[in-house]
Amino acid sequence: MDLDPDDVFKDEEDDPDNDLFQQSQSSKEYVVYLVDASPKMFNTTSPGKDQKDEIHFHVAISCIAESLKTQIISRSYDEVAICFFNTREKKNLQDLNGIFVFNVSEREHIDRPTARLIKEFDCIEESFMREIGSQYGIVPGSRENSLYNALWVAQALLRKGSIKTADKRILLFTNEDDPFGSLQGAAKADMTRTTLQRAKDAQDLGISIELLPLSRPDEEFNVSIFYADLIGLDGEDLAQFMPSASQKLEDMKDQLRKRMVTKRIIRKITFYIVSGLSIELNTYALVRPTVPGAITWLDSVTNLPLKIERSLICEDTGALIHEPPKRFQPYRNENVKFSMDEISEIKRISTGHIHLLGFKPLSCLKDYHNLRPSTFVYPSDQEVVGSTCIFIALHRSMLRLKRFAVAFYGSSSHPQLVALVAQDEITRAGSQMEPPGMHMIYLPYSDDIRDAEEIFPDTEDDAPRADEDQIQKAAALIKRIDMKDFSVCQFANPALQRHYAVLQALALEEDDVPETIDETVPDEEGLARPAVVKAIEEAKLSVYGDNYDEESDHLGKEKVGEASRKRKEIAENAARDYDWADLADNGQLKDQTVATLKIYLNAHNLPVTGKKEALISRILTHMGK
Repeated sequence: MDLDPDDVFKDEEDDPDNDLFQQSQSSKEYVVYLVDASPKMFNTTSPGKDQKDEIHFHVAISCIAESLKTQIISRSYDEVAICFFNTREKKNLQDLNGIFVFNVSEREHIDRPTARLIKEFDCIEESFMREIGSQYGIVPGSRENSLYNALWVAQALLRKGSIKTADKRILLFTNEDDPFGSLQGAAKADMTRTTLQRAKDAQDLGISIELLPLSRPDEEFNVSIFYADLIGLDGEDLAQFMPSASQKLEDMKDQLRKRMVTKRIIRKITFYIVSGLSIELNTYALVRPTVPGAITWLDSVTNLPLKIERSLICEDTGALIHEPPKRFQPYRNENVKFSMDEISEIKRISTGHIHLLGFKPLSCLKDYHNLRPSTFVYPSDQEVVGSTCIFIALHRSMLRLKRFAVAFYGSSSHPQLVALVAQDEITRAGSQMEPPGMHMIYLPYSDDIRDAEEIFPDTEDDAPRADEDQIQKAAALIKRIDMKDFSVCQFANPALQRHYAVLQALALEEDDVPETIDETVPDEEGLARPAVVKAIEEAKLSVYGDNYDEESDHLGKEKVGEASRKRKEIAENAARDYDWADLADNGQLKDQTVATLKIYLNAHNLPVTGKKEALISRILTHMGK
């Protein structure tokens, strides 16, 4: 079964006729994987994750396979080609020796990754020597230059598209730091010069060449011999290249399955500054929740999606009512009828546009006012010419005076006040990290803000206070377990990773679902480090003292919750009557009642709220399925 990744992973708004969809199509990434297939790639090994030796050719193939599997989920409209050089057989449009194009040799251009390509590529190691073969492409006495030919073929494959709308890259995998080491004299100098010129020609056409070197445990890849000149490395970049390249290889081996969503316009809104003066703004969502797709009900016979239709039948005659229903309101012994459109218009409080109310100092805006992800706004001259000029003037004045704008905005049923906070352009090393614009922060209602309740009496004698030693011990503990450069983006949604893994197994017809790692569980290995354990014990000792008995304190708490303990015992006994692992493996959890599912949840102290699908997902996540 060859599934189309667009059908499996597409968003609901990814309509080919949609402007936003066409915009994403115009920002593709074209990649050619160049893999060295010389005998040295098969004879050299390096330790893998399980400390077993892996040949360099296998490492390169594994990295490309993981990249293809991730790409088919994250950016399925990107296109790739896989090209081997230093091969016995040749397969390319230019009919060059030593070059074997794996997936697009019969056409001129690269193509999108498919499930069929991934399945065929996963088996390439078994048949490579038999069908493609390996040999040294650069030998004394021969004018053949396999590296030059590989760059030529890759450049020809990347002729598709414009550099203004596509990012073109060549990823080169090799463990030979001196490809012309077997040559001497004029032959070596001539081949080196022509190869570097070929690489420069490709770079002049907007094609970036990235080297992924494979080093041996006893000898590091020396990039300065040849490849530093080929990819343009010097100075500090040359010194930092090998550590960054090694990290890039590790990242390719262990990539997260995630759906990459480009920054796209949510809607266009009008910003009314004063009477008679308004500008047009585009809004962008900076944070988008990532969840598995909605359930689609299918007909059991035709396997087509079910369509829900509603018909109104007259209670008196039984005839179908074709006219839209109307509501009425009794008034002076008469029924005043309203259509659904009229009722919607009556309910409309806000027009959905922004109305400027005034300005306030930035010090008046508190952190707790930001209760939901903000929306980024940027001007557009498409409908209202001059919007950008007015926006820039307002933006600069707000930055200079350190003010934010207070405006009225909201949907027809949910009007509210918003704060427009100007953001200056942020650049780093000559590259733009954050664009200039404004963040629209949705201000809370007065009922949303709660004063912190004092849980202890007002008298200082009764309220426990931490002394200086306890504060220092607690600070030392926090310092030990603090995660440097923490970001929520470092952690993947385990349920979503499981969802994508199941889709991958379905698309590739794999017998086993790929293993997913839940990175949200506590790091038990890190917490067991001697320094962390010592900090925990010191903090516990400073708070509870030497005579603290953890078991007796635990028993005391158990007495207080005797009823809760009995309920848990009942749930655990009831849970033993079911083979939960078998039910999960055979997909029979959906056949159980909600009450039965809650037995498992109560037995394992898990939340029991939510619909049946949420309970099943919670059980599978707890079981690691």
